Amino acid sequence: MTVEAAARPASTIVLLRQAAAGFDVFMMVRNYQVEFASGALVFPGGSVDAGDRDIVGRPELYAGVDGSVGPALEFRIAAIRETFEESGILLARPRGSDALVAASRAAEIEAAHRKALCDGNIAFAQILADNELVLALDLLVPYAHWITPEKLPKRFDTWFFLAEAPPEQLGMHDGWETTDSIWLSPREALDGGDSGRFTLPFPTTRNLIRLGQQPSVAAALDHARAQSIVTVLPIMSKDGDKRLLRIPAEAGYDGELFEFSGA
Repeated sequence: MTVEAAARPASTIVLLRQAAAGFDVFMMVRNYQVEFASGALVFPGGSVDAGDRDIVGRPELYAGVDGSVGPALEFRIAAIRETFEESGILLARPRGSDALVAASRAAEIEAAHRKALCDGNIAFAQILADNELVLALDLLVPYAHWITPEKLPKRFDTWFFLAEAPPEQLGMHDGWETTDSIWLSPREALDGGDSGRFTLPFPTTRNLIRLGQQPSVAAALDHARAQSIVTVLPIMSKDGDKRLLRIPAEAGYDGELFEFSGA
């Protein structure tokens, strides 16, 4: 009897930055040597870990969100931690302040702790406590919920969040798990996928198309706040030599049935 792989909890943040015409998103190219989505252009993110669940039990380290509504707190915490690990961008406030941590201070914290965090030599909770920071969970707007199709060997239960990027925090790939990083419009990312410049995973493509329908950062965030999120668990099938994926029409994407290339 075949045992289905469990879907690992994961989170990703789609960071938005207003541009002269529309807005840009922050995306990263995954190293070809990593196991999952090698070489793909993706949003920063990754798996929920035990340290994220530990922070849930320490409410002095986060603020602004009712954990009983929407995605569980550990998904939100993981989204900010993974974004810091992969890009150096930190969505946090000094304790007692309404303003986000200054870009210069965020850069100091990144230089002092990012590598150690990635290497497992320090806990994210310790970084927050030692630097008197509070995670800005209220900045994360739930945008989408995707679960990898059944029967695949590696599966994720992933929440996508939108957030406006902190001013002057530009972000930089880590040089190992990700090998490049770029700010670009949703249209530019999609055009790069069509031309072969980028490899775009199926959920990334669908979310970029939907996001590209909005004219500004404010409009994208308002649209996300107003929508009801429908979980997407694609159903795989075949039509001759074609592999197909079906997603719920009510999820609000650009169709229901798609030919699937494997990315």
